[in-house]
Amino acid sequence: MDRNQMRENLAEVPLWDVCIIGGGATGLGTALQAAASGMKTLLLEQNDFAKGTSSRSTKLIHGGVRYLQQGNVKLVREALEERGLLLQNAPHLVHNQQFVIPSYHWWERPFYGIGLKLYDLLAGKLGLGDSAFLSSKETLQHLPTIVSNGLHGGVLYHDGQFDDARLAISIAQTAAARGATLLNHFPVTSFLKSDGKIAGVRATDALSGKTYSFRSKIVINATGVFVDAIMRMDRPKHRSIIRPSQGVHLVVDRKFLPTDCAILVPRTDDSRVLFAVPWHNRVILGTTDTAVKEPELDPKPLQLEIDLILRNLGQYLHQVPERKDIKSVFAGLRPLVKSSAKTTAALSRGHVILKSTSGLFTVTGGKWTTYRKMAEDVIKRVSKKGRLNHALFDTRQLRLHGHDLPVQSFHIEGMTDAELSERVRHAVTHEMCQTVEDFLSRRTRQLLLDASVALDKAPQIAEIMAVMLGKDETWIASEIERFNRIAMQHLPTFNPELS
Repeated sequence: MDRNQMRENLAEVPLWDVCIIGGGATGLGTALQAAASGMKTLLLEQNDFAKGTSSRSTKLIHGGVRYLQQGNVKLVREALEERGLLLQNAPHLVHNQQFVIPSYHWWERPFYGIGLKLYDLLAGKLGLGDSAFLSSKETLQHLPTIVSNGLHGGVLYHDGQFDDARLAISIAQTAAARGATLLNHFPVTSFLKSDGKIAGVRATDALSGKTYSFRSKIVINATGVFVDAIMRMDRPKHRSIIRPSQGVHLVVDRKFLPTDCAILVPRTDDSRVLFAVPWHNRVILGTTDTAVKEPELDPKPLQLEIDLILRNLGQYLHQVPERKDIKSVFAGLRPLVKSSAKTTAALSRGHVILKSTSGLFTVTGGKWTTYRKMAEDVIKRVSKKGRLNHALFDTRQLRLHGHDLPVQSFHIEGMTDAELSERVRHAVTHEMCQTVEDFLSRRTRQLLLDASVALDKAPQIAEIMAVMLGKDETWIASEIERFNRIAMQHLPTFNPELS
């Protein structure tokens, strides 16, 4: 997956079958579905693959225990099926994760236990293991650092865990192998129209400044929380359909949860569930559900969100993490579709597909777990409405790139200079890594695992990348400054109210 080669491919296709705007989970999955179905496929991403929501999740591939509580059985069943398929198709990045719900009231264990038995039943033959009732002693064996006073026991169940940004790259590489052309740092600026109908897009290569026009039979808007902005390019009077919701996560040392089991807190003081999940030898704590007015590429964690997570987990953990213990803070925005629900937590996580009068297809909503089904649904509808003569390829058994290869390191701590140079070289030449942030945030996960280490390593990464990309000292200085500005937001001391 070489970016220069991808740019050269552009001149070879005068008319694309499908042009996809957006390189997150939905856009990349759609590109893979289209390319695997034999369509001439172009994907354009304004920044980097998975730059936004798709690299800032809770790292769970799950049916959604809370959605079952809300009665959304259809979404849960669909997500559980997709969860099972992902474990088969991306075993290098997705694995079975045990969760325990500790019970401090007599009624909680039977209440949640019965619900999780239904969860098992809905998973069917793609289930990851049966849920089980635990005694107080067994619960403490699984979760040795939880509060033991008043513990009645717990319920154990299975779900999936993954690395989101790395899975996005794996999907991109699989799509490229199937013939798709994918370009990051390539924002779409306007539409081409013929007789009022969309006939393609205009876009700019942000790295070279060169502008392009691409003709395409179908254009799909898969830009997540930014779908409204793209829809306004088509119709300036478009009324927003997205109600963004921010989820914040804290990353702490594994000493706070020295076990392979995760914790699910079934109800926080703002009526959400809360997780503490082992991840790359750290623990992720989260998440929140805060309504925001306008989407941002780099959403800023709020102090009250950090406080909420620490306060609620403090009721369950023997040793409560403090701000000084936080290695990194990150925030993501959910592209929730508006409804009559009073809070963002109550909004559906299902997806919708829309078509404008000018022919623009928009797919939004959904969740990481169901990315493949979303892609299948939108290409199926595009094929029908757009009169594309391609048989839909069945991607349910399609193994993703890297499933049979050693997994690249997620940390860069402890690497020798030679190892680090090789890791950067691989990211630049095979994974379209173009900036210091691309490398430290998404090709590795160092920024999320420890923001201070990432800040320390940024100058060295910039110098290595400059040699590989043919850049000068001005570029190095600019990249370091840009990365530092972004990375500061991941420090627990950052205060967005003062920025």
